[in-house]
Amino acid sequence: MQFLLLIYIDEGLLQALPAEEYDRLMRDCLQHADALQADGTLVLAQQLAPVASARTLRTRQGQARVTDGPFAETHELLAGFNLINARDHAQALAIARQFPWSRFGSIEVRPLADMQAERARVGLERALTATT
Repeated sequence: MQFLLLIYIDEGLLQALPAEEYDRLMRDCLQHADALQADGTLVLAQQLAPVASARTLRTRQGQARVTDGPFAETHELLAGFNLINARDHAQALAIARQFPWSRFGSIEVRPLADMQAERARVGLERALTATT
């Protein structure tokens, strides 16, 4: 199974860290991610650009509106994600616990939906293939 670890950060808590401590946490996190990728657990990890660069698209009654920022009703902002392979939710949570970021926000652990099953359900049996 694949799980997405959505990493939410309270920027205030993170900004309160001394630069050296943040650098140590990030270095440890990246080394851990490298090890997980080497053993086939980590599929993809990416830190997001600062929230100030975000734009949110909403379409209501046929009208599209783009606003600056994420405008989520929370102090925690989506900072990045890890796409992992795990046998079940328990193992995915154990992997999430190995990252330090839940001390500065939260890590949402969510299984990916089976898109091939969804394609079949709506009558699109054949998956799209990339063309170059």
